[in-house]
Order: sequence, then C-alpha cells, then structure tokens
Amino acid sequence: MTLRPVHTLLALALASSLLAACSHSDADKSATSAAAPAPAYTAVARGRVDIEGGLLKLSMPREGVVAEIKVREGDHVHKGQVLAVLDTKPAQLAVNAAEAELKQTQAQTGSLETRLKASQQRATRLAAAASAGAGDGQSADDAKDAAQQLQGELDNLRAAQALATQKLDAARYELAQRTLLAPFDGQIVERDIQPGATVSPQGGPAFVLLPEQPRIVRAELNESFVGAVHDGMPAQVVDDSGSGAPTLSAHVQRIGTVFGPSALEEDPLIRANTRTVQCVLVFDQPPPASLRIGQRVIVQFTGNAAAPAKPGS
Repeated sequence: MTLRPVHTLLALALASSLLAACSHSDADKSATSAAAPAPAYTAVARGRVDIEGGLLKLSMPREGVVAEIKVREGDHVHKGQVLAVLDTKPAQLAVNAAEAELKQTQAQTGSLETRLKASQQRATRLAAAASAGAGDGQSADDAKDAAQQLQGELDNLRAAQALATQKLDAARYELAQRTLLAPFDGQIVERDIQPGATVSPQGGPAFVLLPEQPRIVRAELNESFVGAVHDGMPAQVVDDSGSGAPTLSAHVQRIGTVFGPSALEEDPLIRANTRTVQCVLVFDQPPPASLRIGQRVIVQFTGNAAAPAKPGS
C-alpha cells in the first residue's frame, strides 16, 4: 500500500471540516449530484515511536580508567546487573585506610573505658573513706578529678570513632561508585567505552539503555486539529516508510498544553511556520517487536469515541 504524503492527508482532513460547515442554500444542485464520501479520519499527524522517558544515557559515576566491561551491545540486562567497572585500587586503598583508623579508635576506646571504670571505682572508695574520716579528702578529690579527665578523653575518643565510621562508610560508597549498575531491566543498544579508556561523568554516556517499557507514539498535532482531538480518541498508526507494515490501533492518552515548532517536518519552510502540540498515544494491543524506537509513523485520528465530559456538566 502506497501512503499519501502527510501534507495531502492533512489537507483532506481540513477540507472535510470546511465541507461540513458549508451552507445548504444549493440544495437543488446537491440533490442531483452524488454525495461525497465521509472522510475516514478527523485529523492526521506525524509521529514517532518512543517509550515514556526515552532512552537512558548511562555515564560512569566517577572518573577513572575502565578496568572491565561486563555487557555487549544487544544484551538484555536486569536491574542491578553490573555493566562496567573502573580501576578500584585507589578506592580500595582508601577503604583499607579507613578500616585501620576505625580499628585503632575502637581499641583505644576499649582501653580507655577499662581505665575509666577503675578510676571511677577508686574515686568512689576514697570519697567513702573521707566521709567516714578514715581517708584523706584531698586524695578523694584528686581521684575524682582523674576520673573526670578520663571521661573527657573517652568522650573525645568516641567522637573520633564515630568520625572514623563515617569515613569508612564514605570510602566504601566511593568504592561502589566505581561500578556502573543497570537502573532498570532493558537492552543495551549502544556502548561507547573501551577497557583501558579514561572516562568521567562529564565525558558523555558509557551506555545507552532501552528500558523494557511499553511503546508509545509521540505525534505532532497541528494547531488546526487541536480542537478536533481529545483524550481517549481512537486512532490508526501507519508506518511512514511505506514498507507495508500492518496498521496498528491506538488511542490518545494525553494532549500537550504548550505549542512548539515541528521536529518531524522535513521542509524547513513549513517547519518554521508550523505550530504543533505534542499528542501521546498508547497502543490498544502490544505492538510487534519489529516496531522500533524512533520509527516515523502517520497517525490517523478516526474520531469515533465521544469526547470526555467537562467538569460540572
């Protein structure tokens, strides 16, 4: 089946709207002429196949040298699966240093806690002896001051231990950032890094991931047809390449509220003078696997469904 150019289809749809508004003053002439067939659709728009959110461009979380790549283009991956790993030696050394610092503070804390317990017991005994007149009050005061000094040192050491724990957590986090994980189930459609290459988050994506999400159509609805299309309206999605692919049924999910220039119009003169609104459609049945992201289509709005009721009606 050879498709008509979208300009012709748009003109036909617009002409049908004008014919419906014509006066019936020429009733005699129209009675003798054959009635024109009703158009098969209300509006026509260019569109392309997409998914909600589009393709994901994944960059390495940190700068470094690529040590290993775990996937290839075309592979299907699962959420959390390792995609690539940077050289982890510097980050691992930081983890080891943080672990050693934490162990040191933990050992010092344990030793000081033992000394403090003994000092507090001695201060208690001397205070009791001084109260009973069997001991020196100055010795009791000195023991109490020593215990308080040890308590202050222990408090400082516990704060140092908490800081060492945070340093270890940060070092382990940085080590984990040397590994890129798949955020969703999907397919690797592009790989842009090689082992041994130096990469950074600002250096562009390492992988392009196609998430496993339902296909949608993003159509550019001309401003002339905005009033004729509404949420829930059925439509036919036709391959724009003329390959003879089967027509797919869909319906309007939502219509945008912002006008913008056409991104699908090839003629620069028409593109510069055309305002469109994005219209998102979902398929009524799962489309075939041959329907690829970015594929251009023509959307024919059949207009058989009633418009949704307005609030308060």
